Amino acid sequence: MMKSFTQLDGLVVPVDRANVDTDAIIPKQFLKSIKRTGFGDFLFDEWRYHDHGEPGMDCTNRPRRTEFALNQPRYQGATILLGRENFGCGSSREHAVWALEEYGVRCMIAPSFADIFFSNSFKSGLLPIPLAAETVDRLFREVEATSGYRLAVDLAAQTVTTPSGETFRFEVDPFRKECLLNGWDDIGLTLRHADEIRAYENRRQQEAPWLFA
Repeated sequence: MMKSFTQLDGLVVPVDRANVDTDAIIPKQFLKSIKRTGFGDFLFDEWRYHDHGEPGMDCTNRPRRTEFALNQPRYQGATILLGRENFGCGSSREHAVWALEEYGVRCMIAPSFADIFFSNSFKSGLLPIPLAAETVDRLFREVEATSGYRLAVDLAAQTVTTPSGETFRFEVDPFRKECLLNGWDDIGLTLRHADEIRAYENRRQQEAPWLFA
């Protein structure tokens, strides 16, 4: 079962590039694993480190690119990622969302997201929020100017609130909203009908026992 998402008061990390593709989020060599864990240290691997990363590598002493936001002390512990247009474009790899989640990101804010990445985010308990480009520009300026900049996200109210108290409303599909609020992924949705499934199986076993022989 995935984590539910209700409210988040989170530190913001900026990734100030348009068209960030999934290969940048998690490079192709990490797609060998079908597990959903082990990707957080390799998020934005080629942008965070000077050397070439491989699955299972110990990242403790890898040479880091100090200019990249995720390596800067002021952004450590960030749970909200601020991005630019077409965030998550490229291939459909779910590993990109898994890497963000394991790193600690619960919410992404950008003017637009690639469709498949947008859908994958909801399925893994992350909230992608599209806001107007002008609003995102303002947020980038405020994050840059203020160390420890935080935003408050309320999914039920569909609002993002700045430290000054200014609130921006965002749209979200009602079904996806309900799933996030309750922590229902595809398996969780199916298990809501577990009693009905068992009753059907029992009835079919009585009606056609040869199918279960």
